[in-house]
Amino acid sequence: MIYSKIIMALRILLVELLTVIGFNSVSQAVIEANIILPLVHLLQHAEFDIKKEAAWAISNATSGGSHDQIQFLVSQGCIKPLCDLLICPDPRIVTVCLEGLENILKVGEADKEMGMNEGINVYAHVIDECDGLDKIENLQSHDNNEIYEKAVKILERYWAEEEEEEQNPQENGNGNQQGFSFGTNQPNLPPGGFKFG
Repeated sequence: MIYSKIIMALRILLVELLTVIGFNSVSQAVIEANIILPLVHLLQHAEFDIKKEAAWAISNATSGGSHDQIQFLVSQGCIKPLCDLLICPDPRIVTVCLEGLENILKVGEADKEMGMNEGINVYAHVIDECDGLDKIENLQSHDNNEIYEKAVKILERYWAEEEEEEQNPQENGNGNQQGFSFGTNQPNLPPGGFKFG
């Protein structure tokens, strides 16, 4: 058991070392070696010590990877386990996961700005579906100032527009707000008002 943990940790460290270099060709070699899916599996299902190392490796891959490589990481299911670790007690790992998610969100935002995905950051949507948005919002009250600032930065960059739309209903073409308005077009009351009973 201990032997297999050591081997697993060494494999993760190797991937981490390869991806921390930041060269796209190294990241591509890691992808082509089919290491990402097992790494994501460890990130989701292994003991906490192994999850921590896997989180570092995935986050490093997002910081050094190309647009296509980050899309591949997402296709392998890395978003949910990164979101799940946002509630772990280790502030370093929370920060690492926030950084990885932010790098993924940047790719989604680039796609959105290029007019892809119907003008939606699909990765922001996936994070929301994985309860990651709620977890990031909760990090605004974290004791660690770096985590607080990073959470606020991510929320303002990738979700503030959505929040503004919810608070300010869309205007239609003639500039009038849609919805109900009270107290504007009041009916004429009969002289002396209504008389009941």
